[in-house]
Amino acid sequence: MIPVSASGIAQSTLLSDHLLTYYRQLTEAQLTVVDVETTGSRARDGRVIEIAVIQGSLQAGITYETSVMVNANVSVPAMITRLTGITTAMVRQGQTAEAVWSGLQPRLNQGTLTAHNLTFDYSFIQSEYHRLGKTFQRPDRQQFCTVLLSRLLLADLPSRSLPQLVQHFGFDVGRSHRALADTKACWLLANVLLTQLGELSDSALRQQFAQQWIPLREAAKAFTCTKRELQQQLDQRGCEYRASRRSNRYLYRRGDLETLYQELYPQQLLLNL
Repeated sequence: MIPVSASGIAQSTLLSDHLLTYYRQLTEAQLTVVDVETTGSRARDGRVIEIAVIQGSLQAGITYETSVMVNANVSVPAMITRLTGITTAMVRQGQTAEAVWSGLQPRLNQGTLTAHNLTFDYSFIQSEYHRLGKTFQRPDRQQFCTVLLSRLLLADLPSRSLPQLVQHFGFDVGRSHRALADTKACWLLANVLLTQLGELSDSALRQQFAQQWIPLREAAKAFTCTKRELQQQLDQRGCEYRASRRSNRYLYRRGDLETLYQELYPQQLLLNL
């Protein structure tokens, strides 16, 4: 089993067989789905003001659910209030940060930690425990980001943001950017994606994975050539690409990148992007 990191580095491994091994085992795993609402975008200077946790599995359904307002003794910025509806007054009525994180720690250490953009939630959770003088660390193989799986199975959707996926699938979860609503949405999305995985053959999944769009700059990290040289090789082969005007970047299909990689490095078994 290859390691699968929350940052998406190992989970973006180019060889599809390794992805199959990882995702297949998730169809039978207990998931601990989390979402945090915070005072900012960076864990080092932001605080968690609300967290929700849902536990369950495809087989058992939801077995545990909670949502907690966290009083971290901070004011809620106006921008965050506009986005979430959470006010400073609401937070002041919440449980203390120490009580919340001490109470949730046994749950957060169970199952496969799951979130939509797990890097964000995981970093804030780790930061909150660090403030309490504690360490929170989950093994790479027990981390699951639904954004990354969405990129594999829903490659051609215009957006894989959680609100857009809620709309796409018609999930009835309530207002986005509140912890419980977003945790429910992530739980439902994980169920949809993992059910699809369970119903498809390995061959069909490899074809599905091959459609993923991967930024050229990320792919170039794994090849022993420059980004320009890699692009030339891909273009010479007539590989399909997508240009993003907003971010000035090029994206290529996973299947084309994987084929080229195996041609250039036939002895290499694992490629991390």
